Amino acid sequence: MAKRNFKYKLLKKKHSPRGILSTVLGGISLLLFLAAVFCALVFHGNGGLYLGAMGLIAIALSVYGFILGLKSFSDKERDLFYCKAGALGNGVLMVIWLALFLAGLA
Repeated sequence: MAKRNFKYKLLKKKHSPRGILSTVLGGISLLLFLAAVFCALVFHGNGGLYLGAMGLIAIALSVYGFILGLKSFSDKERDLFYCKAGALGNGVLMVIWLALFLAGLA
């Protein structure tokens, strides 16, 4: 019986540029969230306009990053790690920001 030698070759796929941008936007939104929490603690909840503007910018970045993360799944022959990380991270941040926004309205 002949011996078969199978050689498997793993392809090194490039990362999706939109997935990387989505992950970066999620990181920026997370940093803005942490900065807003720190400022709210320092100002004892009296941040006012600055914290509101920071929150709206972070919400917009998170929504745009989530949309980019979802669109980046359609890239062919690309590694999807950053697509998954960006979409998941931005989705979680969107829910957190929305909950904080609705709690502020109540």
